[in-house]
Amino acid sequence: MLKKYYPWQCLPSSEELPDSDDTPVDNELQDLMPSLLKMILASLWKDRMDWFFGVDMGIYYDPEEPAIVPDGFLSIGVERIVDEELRLSYVLWEENNIPPIFVLEVVSRRYRGEYSRKKAFYAELGVLYYFIYSSRRRRKPPIEAYKLVNGEYVPLMGNPIWLPEINLGIGRERGTHQGITREWLYWYDQAGQRYPTPEERVEEAEQRVEEAEQRVEEAEQRAEQAEQRAARLAAQLQALGLDPDNV
Repeated sequence: MLKKYYPWQCLPSSEELPDSDDTPVDNELQDLMPSLLKMILASLWKDRMDWFFGVDMGIYYDPEEPAIVPDGFLSIGVERIVDEELRLSYVLWEENNIPPIFVLEVVSRRYRGEYSRKKAFYAELGVLYYFIYSSRRRRKPPIEAYKLVNGEYVPLMGNPIWLPEINLGIGRERGTHQGITREWLYWYDQAGQRYPTPEERVEEAEQRVEEAEQRVEEAEQRAEQAEQRAARLAAQLQALGLDPDNV
């Protein structure tokens, strides 16, 4: 996407570029929605080191232009961790000019060019999948999804929407995250089954532990009841003048 040719040595590094424009996000969902996708992906791909998911992070595509800051984006074929300080921003010329394969914009109370300016820019950048989420839409589905085909975005339909290049689907359904019950975006497998969130994995593990403890407690109760029955039987035999050990 670099519009001009610059020798590598002349390009600013990520340390030299602003890592924030100090502009806050418009609402919580613009942080929580992509952050949840990132958390689930980190669990699914914990053994993979060839991907990066950015949340509210600047993407630099030209050293003379300000960064564009999507609410969330996924890149494949880049280093998961660059160093202990992690990424300050996503600088294309430091990422072998690999653009994100997926970009998510969460519409706030006011539109910020998600359906026009940003859509055209992401197409020019080469972003394969562009998703717009807005729970405020009443006459259209909350998700508007596109795939880049021959330089133009083609609408995608369905819930979830399958992304074969990453072998995952993205869809929406009601759930609870951080104690908030509402519609969230999730990752899905090819059969349309939703992958659990880290919170749900912890809850499932805790439930399995509770069920195991309950089974142990029930077994102990049965053993105690068996001992009590044996003791009563022994007492009855002794009352009849019989030795329980020789019966």
